[in-house]
Amino acid sequence: MNLYEHTIIARQDTSPAELKQLTEKYSKIVEKNEGEIVKTENWGLLNLSYLIKKNRKGSYIHFKIKGTGKIIEELEKNESIDKKLLRHLTVKVKKFDLKTNYFTKNEDIEKTEKKEKIKN
Repeated sequence: MNLYEHTIIARQDTSPAELKQLTEKYSKIVEKNEGEIVKTENWGLLNLSYLIKKNRKGSYIHFKIKGTGKIIEELEKNESIDKKLLRHLTVKVKKFDLKTNYFTKNEDIEKTEKKEKIKN
């Protein structure tokens, strides 16, 4: 089994309910092809570096997937015809970083660190 980090960017006008549907849709594709979703992260609406199909922003969804290359082929085939998506990217990794959450606000990180110090 290979480890992949897979990110999709949805159009900026995609509603939260539609984002949830997209997440479920692509999770089912992975599970149907005998893969495993280790973690799913919704990074939210972020600015794009450049215009993509007249969009300045996009909603990012990130998957950490354990599976074969066949799963990635199937995902990318479905994503390339999905009108709600602007881009997708898959990177093969050697191990997952499950602890770091890159897209939380600094205030949330500070609160979490304080709670951990109190517990210890």
